[in-house]
Amino acid sequence: MSLVDFSIERLTQGDEGFRSQFPSWNLAELTPVEINAYLSVKDTVIVPMASTEQHGLHLPLNTDTITATVVSQLVSESIGVLHTPTVWTGYSPQHMFDVGEARGTITLRSSTIVSLLHDIGRSLIHHGFNRIIFINGHGSNQKIIDPVLRSLKYETGAVVGFLSPIMERHVGLLDGLFSDVENMTPGSHASDLETSQMLCACARLVYLHRANRHSVHIPSFLPDAFAKKDGRPDVAFEGQSYFNFPMEYKEISTNGATGAVQEASAEIGEEAFRRFATYIAKGLVELQKVPVEIKDREFRDRVL
Repeated sequence: MSLVDFSIERLTQGDEGFRSQFPSWNLAELTPVEINAYLSVKDTVIVPMASTEQHGLHLPLNTDTITATVVSQLVSESIGVLHTPTVWTGYSPQHMFDVGEARGTITLRSSTIVSLLHDIGRSLIHHGFNRIIFINGHGSNQKIIDPVLRSLKYETGAVVGFLSPIMERHVGLLDGLFSDVENMTPGSHASDLETSQMLCACARLVYLHRANRHSVHIPSFLPDAFAKKDGRPDVAFEGQSYFNFPMEYKEISTNGATGAVQEASAEIGEEAFRRFATYIAKGLVELQKVPVEIKDREFRDRVL
């Protein structure tokens, strides 16, 4: 899928002159000349972040990275804001499986990713950006992001935000796209939603003939009184999900995927991308109204 083929309504009008200065909305593809021109008008930058982790036998390891990148690109194009290259690995210890099993997952320790994202943010603020928006494609990154957001806010005064345009148990913006949300858990790991998005964004990397309904079960260390049907870190007991345990994916899924893919299609993936991108773009336009006073811009502690 290309941005030319997939357009959403631009939320800023009359900015053709501004747009014409930029051959790309990717910060890494610009020179200081374009970056200075951008910062003379706008101060927002998007930081896509995701993972490189196993997604069952039918989806590639970079599924989360591709989906986060596509959403970020669509938002950038629709409202004319810059985005950084995507942070392609995240917090995925539960997807490592056994030694030598060739699952391919690359995970960062929580301390490593907190430092990485903090330093990306401080670098951007150092150069003049005042609003840093992380767009996340991997659910488990939500577990460790709060220290990053707070440290950037407390240290600099910048507006720092974090969005996860994913589904899992929360239907939200994707209401109506799937017929049996309660039983299919279409937003679960490597199930209908992610498969649909990959069919839209990069179908050549999807192996549908390997996909089937992936049942999820409680890990063997729990008694049968507990229940589980998706990849979230909690389990149900007497119909309620208050218990939370550190679990490996190999303990709950036979092949590393959850849910089903029978409703997956490129059309559903395109519509999901459109809804997520439109929602985020509208929100970022509103955030331009927030006054920002940077109290400490220089990234002094940039060595150790």
